Amino acid sequence: MTRELKFESPSFYKRLKGMLGVDFYRLFHTPMYYIFLAIAAIIPAMILGTTGMTDPTTGVATAPLYTNVWNIVAADSPLYVVNSIADYANMNMVFIFGGIMVSIFIGRDYKSGYVKQLFTTHPKKQDYMMSKTIVCAFAMACMCITYLLGAVAAGLLTGVSFEVNVGSLICAVLGKIIMSLGWASLYTFLNVIFRKYFGVSIASSFFFGTGIMIIGAAAIIGNNSALNIFLYGSSVFACLSGNIVTVLVCLACSVAWAIVYNVLGTKLLSKSDVY
Repeated sequence: MTRELKFESPSFYKRLKGMLGVDFYRLFHTPMYYIFLAIAAIIPAMILGTTGMTDPTTGVATAPLYTNVWNIVAADSPLYVVNSIADYANMNMVFIFGGIMVSIFIGRDYKSGYVKQLFTTHPKKQDYMMSKTIVCAFAMACMCITYLLGAVAAGLLTGVSFEVNVGSLICAVLGKIIMSLGWASLYTFLNVIFRKYFGVSIASSFFFGTGIMIIGAAAIIGNNSALNIFLYGSSVFACLSGNIVTVLVCLACSVAWAIVYNVLGTKLLSKSDVY
């Protein structure tokens, strides 16, 4: 009698766990991750530190953009149309720099040739998309946290007001952190599309991160809550007048787009040359 050897393929959980372990290891062992965490912390300090300064040519002090530190975290109410830099310069900027970080992180897979080895040992394309999305979402969520810490430190140094509805602030911050999942899935998808063109992938991530398309749409239809179904819309919806509904909207939007972009990215990788 001969014994048949049966080789069972690893379960989805084991495959994803293994790939996440590799991706998290690569993330924590690259200086880029810590550089972008520092950038996120410095942004609010630069915003508060450079506003309200005296113009050296005229000797006249410019009016500060913010009188409350929490406005550099989130707007008072949803503002889909940018009227001034003060409407725009808040935690949403993390998603712009986060897009650049994702492009560099994923781009290294292709530039180093690591992806060839990866798809030899881990042929499931959906595992790749999900792992990159989760790891990059974690990285951007960490950037949101360091941004928040930087904002608090800058507020203490400049002496601006900390007055706020604590419940609404928590909902706003949670909403923006949750949006990291949706943004990470978009950036992962874009980098799969432009995997052979590193510069284009960075430019596309920057373009979509600014929310220019939604801002343009809002300029036509106004501050319409229907825009919340998009990533930039929900990111703006997470504001200082938010509540638990705000968090749920952000969660629904972020998860929905994560599913859409992961499905599209998986199909694209399965039907094309991954290298």
